[in-house]
Amino acid sequence: MFYKFRCAVARFMYGRNGMDQMNQALLRGYLVILVAQLIFSLLRLWIPARICESLLWVLMVFILFRMFSKNLTKRRAENQKFMGWIWKARNNAAGAKARRADKEHKYFTCRCGAICRVPVGKGKIVITCPKCGAKIEAKS
Repeated sequence: MFYKFRCAVARFMYGRNGMDQMNQALLRGYLVILVAQLIFSLLRLWIPARICESLLWVLMVFILFRMFSKNLTKRRAENQKFMGWIWKARNNAAGAKARRADKEHKYFTCRCGAICRVPVGKGKIVITCPKCGAKIEAKS
């Protein structure tokens, strides 16, 4: 009995987007908003609870739309853009953590966004940015 149901669902989902990483993140956001809505309801804060309820409806419709969409190229492009944003945020956080742990070097950020590394304890120095060539005068 369950085998036939499983096969029917597999046939229905063939050629559809399904649950990708963006949908999983949206579902996690849905659960966070759901918990917030329950807390607001318990505290009898009706206006925030109604706002959360409206957000839940919009989010669920969007999740279902993405899940059952047959326009795979657009959904994959959306997911790829989302994953690029996530990886950039994760890499920036990992790099910042590594820079805080490094006690032998001091890091300076140029106006172009490049991060320049110099040894600690060299006194007042002039750093030339390798990306744009700007001069940074600082104490290491």
